[in-house]
Amino acid sequence: MKKEKNNRRDFIKKTAMIGLAAPHLAFSSTLQQTTKTEDMNTRPKVLFFDVNETLLDLTAMKESVGKALGNRSDLLPLWFTTMLQYSLVTTVGRKYNDFGIIGAAALQMVASNHGITISETDAREAILGPIRSLPAHPEVKAALQKLRDAGYKLVSFTNSSNKGVQTQFENAGLIEFFDARLSIEDIGKFKPDTDAYDWAARKMGVQSNECLLIAAHGWDIAGAIWANWRGAFVSRPGAQLYPLAEKPEIIAPNLTEIADKLIALK
Repeated sequence: MKKEKNNRRDFIKKTAMIGLAAPHLAFSSTLQQTTKTEDMNTRPKVLFFDVNETLLDLTAMKESVGKALGNRSDLLPLWFTTMLQYSLVTTVGRKYNDFGIIGAAALQMVASNHGITISETDAREAILGPIRSLPAHPEVKAALQKLRDAGYKLVSFTNSSNKGVQTQFENAGLIEFFDARLSIEDIGKFKPDTDAYDWAARKMGVQSNECLLIAAHGWDIAGAIWANWRGAFVSRPGAQLYPLAEKPEIIAPNLTEIADKLIALK
């Protein structure tokens, strides 16, 4: 018992000495938490928006991909995760291909594993055809207008190509709402690579903690938070946050509620 007390006393002494010698080590986590809490009470300087699923309704593309897979709609989640997986493989391998092209390759892989034959041309058409003319979710335009009227700067930030997102926004009627459109095509690294978020912040001339990402993908929100951004998660049906990442400050089922919460910040 005496030995245990002495050990405890020694530990307390050492901890105190560390605090005196390097207070930033002893209190860094507390200070960081305080800073994050303070940030959450102020308006971010730039709102960054993911595009597909966050702003645009993917129903038409899912139907097209499901049809290409022999009407196996149950394979859609596997196709999407395979596409995301190989976008990250591409980034780690220091290569780059258009996100839609990776999606078509992933579609061929999933099809092959289930005894379905899809040509490269048909795979690309199943994705690139409908994705160009996806409609916005019903609440999106009104919510974006409210945020603009409240003085926010809005920037789209997507894994899709520059030409792809421009075509999408023109067809969905979203061009007028955004101050800028950013595509990872210009850096050649897909989200959620931290370099992609750092690059986007630099492009807009702001610090990472002055950025807030709005997205309907848990992996995108996790990547943003790990890059020291703030986050707002649109919990659309089937969307889930990554349990091992810190939760974003705003979680809501649609963009209207997220907009209201952001507008309430001072």
